[in-house]
Amino acid sequence: MPKKKQSISTTKKSSKQHNHDILGKLEAHFGFKVFKGKQEDAINSLLNGNDTFVIMPTGGGKSLCYQLPALILEGCAIVVSPLIALMKNQVDLIRGYSENDNVAHFLNSSLNKGQIKQVKDDLLSGKTKLLYVAPETLTKQENLDFFRDLKLSFFAVDEAHCISEWGHDFRPEYRRLREMMEIINPDLPVIALTATATPKVQSDIVKNLGLRSPNIFISSFNRSNLYYEVVPKLKKDQTIKSIVRFISQNKGKSGIIYTLNRKTTEELAALLVANNIKAVAYHAGLDAKVRADRQDQFLNEDVQVIIATIAFGMGIDKPDIRFVIHFNIPKSIENYYQETGRAGRDGLEGKCILYYSHKDVSKLEHLMRDKPLSEREVGAQLISETLAFAETSVCRRKVLMHYFGEDWNTENCGNCDNCTHTKEKIEAKEDVVKVLKVINALDERFATDYVLNILKGKATPQITMYKHEKLAIFGIGKDKDELFWTSLISQMLLNDLLRKDIEEYGLLKLTEKGEKFLKKPTSFEIVLNNQFEESEDDEEDGTGNAGAATDERLFEMLKELRQKEGKRKNLPPFVIFLESSLQDMATMYPSTTAELEKCQGVGKGKALKYGKPFINLIAQYVEDNNIEKPDDFVVKSVANKSNNKIYIIQNVDKRIPLETIAKNKDMRIDALLEEMETIAASGTRLNLNYAIDDMLDEYEQEEIIDYFKGCETSSLQVAQEEMSDSNYNWEQLKIMRIKFLCEYGN
Repeated sequence: MPKKKQSISTTKKSSKQHNHDILGKLEAHFGFKVFKGKQEDAINSLLNGNDTFVIMPTGGGKSLCYQLPALILEGCAIVVSPLIALMKNQVDLIRGYSENDNVAHFLNSSLNKGQIKQVKDDLLSGKTKLLYVAPETLTKQENLDFFRDLKLSFFAVDEAHCISEWGHDFRPEYRRLREMMEIINPDLPVIALTATATPKVQSDIVKNLGLRSPNIFISSFNRSNLYYEVVPKLKKDQTIKSIVRFISQNKGKSGIIYTLNRKTTEELAALLVANNIKAVAYHAGLDAKVRADRQDQFLNEDVQVIIATIAFGMGIDKPDIRFVIHFNIPKSIENYYQETGRAGRDGLEGKCILYYSHKDVSKLEHLMRDKPLSEREVGAQLISETLAFAETSVCRRKVLMHYFGEDWNTENCGNCDNCTHTKEKIEAKEDVVKVLKVINALDERFATDYVLNILKGKATPQITMYKHEKLAIFGIGKDKDELFWTSLISQMLLNDLLRKDIEEYGLLKLTEKGEKFLKKPTSFEIVLNNQFEESEDDEEDGTGNAGAATDERLFEMLKELRQKEGKRKNLPPFVIFLESSLQDMATMYPSTTAELEKCQGVGKGKALKYGKPFINLIAQYVEDNNIEKPDDFVVKSVANKSNNKIYIIQNVDKRIPLETIAKNKDMRIDALLEEMETIAASGTRLNLNYAIDDMLDEYEQEEIIDYFKGCETSSLQVAQEEMSDSNYNWEQLKIMRIKFLCEYGN
């Protein structure tokens, strides 16, 4: 049938002829006395037979815009939904408001033949007012024939952004919806609904669904009750410690953690359970029944936290989710907005915490390498926009509103980390010139990692193969660390001085603006984002930064006390307690010997031998600062950690090579040595002489032991510098420190 002219620029006011009726129906069916936002106008539009487009943020009540009309109108509404989980959730909710369970059904691949027959019988009898279907269900000929003979009221397309390749959950089968609707009944009105749509996606939805002069209702994208924060993703164990502490401080509050892959969901769930937090993993690899059970556990509050993959959206309609944590950076702003939108749907508190590292961005980019060019272009653009959000120093709410085409003129929202904490800015004009010069000298033929190595003066095999270590610009950025340069390049990309060539796998190239800057440099202030540490894979020394959960002031006081106690007992500080033990103390505030024993690397003997002054200091600090101690807060690792301990001790006794022990436990050598040091620090003797003798001769061993006897530091980096003549590496010093702990510390 010929289509009326489409329009998305204006919103028509629909007739108010149903107003009196629908308020009464609203209270009768749902118990509400008033409508929220633009619900009433959208419902009237649909009741009057108009195609309708509703863009309403998560928690705004968009489902009601088709649920109420379906209950009012004759016939059954067909609701297209992309998620089986969401269908079940929505059907359960509707049934909860009605006396009859057959008022709503879903039809998808999760049903058996008997269940499908029951659904069709209820539809034929006219008892069912809402039928949720997957788009794939509509494409089956037998279903098309069945629906054509039914009395239908309208079509609803939920999560309508799935129709656009620029939408965050693009589903090709959504593209066929208009065709299917034409076959079933071309005269029925259509309502499309989404919680997230940029102007481009809005246009795609109207065009691809063939909406006929639709009434469009756009609500503000501002969720004023949500607090947005981006925090640096540190080493894995420190990030997990931070998450466990956060959840422990939000006892009894429901939350979701999003991750990038299935394995991480399982690992995180196991770690949270080990720390007395009721948690389950939720991903597409689980059996459908298991997923449904876990969803019900979460909704019924038998489980506090659900850990889900980003790739697998979750149909959770739970109004009192108090926090959403992103363990990895999301693939797009729309993903982020929709996922964080699950928090605080009741209008009360909702905390949205995003853990961010440059390494996660590289992983996302790597995942796109083998995709078709058009997908790579879209993906790169989406990642770039997410990166801009993570690294911005302006109000995060402002960035989100702008992304969805909404003006947000308030400079300070008072409810995001950037508005509550100002960030340091520095002038980087000269450093920008250095980056541009390096890329120019490399003829714009290399990606970020290669450019970083040239800046830092790292002569990798690839660099020496191209003889690039002979270039005049080699090493011109030695004065700054890699994190600084990574952050600067990110901000140069965001400011359009550089671009990544999508076709050629992300090679860095100068833009026209970048070329002008190189000829005539101007001021270029950047936010110092070197607090965004690289993720755990790049950390070598376990005595790195204190975790995000650590009380920095107490940590420094404990370090001073350790120094003092070391001098008093004529022992190096690390023999008293390892730095990782102090970090745990500054996180858990132990004030008894029993509590102290729960800290990493502290056994019963060590707690009794050295613990008293530390416990006293912590108890006084807690009292002076009115600190509320976390209930039994200790990040317990899952069982394989204690298995590791037994395995390591047994294999060292058998004199098995360290490389073999590490390989069998799927560990790196540095991680194995870290664990060995923790074992030794807590009082277990490990005889590593067989491995040490292969690494160092007798005189070298003596020199290192003598150094440790008199040193006042716990830093192996300082030890390397102070013994630079002997050129010892980290592994040699680490294994000798373990030997020292076993012989002199216990």
